[in-house]
Amino acid sequence: MNHDPGKKPHSVCVYCASSGVADPIHRQVARRLGGLLAQAGCTIIYGGGKAGSMGALADGALEHDGRVIGVIPKFMLELEWGHRGISELHEVEDMRTRKHGMLTRASAVVALAGGCGTFEELMEAITLKRLGIYLGPVIIVNTGGYYDPLLEQFARSIRERFMDERHGQMWQVVAEPEEVVPALEAAPGWDERSIEFAALHGPR
Repeated sequence: MNHDPGKKPHSVCVYCASSGVADPIHRQVARRLGGLLAQAGCTIIYGGGKAGSMGALADGALEHDGRVIGVIPKFMLELEWGHRGISELHEVEDMRTRKHGMLTRASAVVALAGGCGTFEELMEAITLKRLGIYLGPVIIVNTGGYYDPLLEQFARSIRERFMDERHGQMWQVVAEPEEVVPALEAAPGWDERSIEFAALHGPR
């Protein structure tokens, strides 16, 4: 389906960290985002954890009577990492199934600061969007310039023609969680025709 700019996504997949020792600002941002999405009427889809930014995101939404759906692998539940207070907690077999379950339930993606797991999830969403498989908005919350190196790498890949200039429209960047809902509503449309320029070819 094509994203309709100006229409607020109903369900938002949020990628974020479980670390409880990162700078507290990241947990504060996650809690604020959870509350803002809940107040905007968006269902939150996330990794189902109770610690770090994950737990703060869920708690922030629940404080505003938001609907929060977690998708978590069986081994994490066995380690008691799951958030038992959310609306729904879905147990899956492994990390790959978790990622698929999160993204297919969502009409938009938001990435907060995180580690290698968050990077992987964000890159998969962008890759699928490039291929015309996932079509919704991708919003990167660049708290304190955390994603600056990645954004520069994206820009370099476009400059060096590993991606088309149009691919730079696949994601939007905001500095604060208060900017996320407006960014979701304003994100440019993206449809299946993006596959037509997914593979770049030089002179033949």
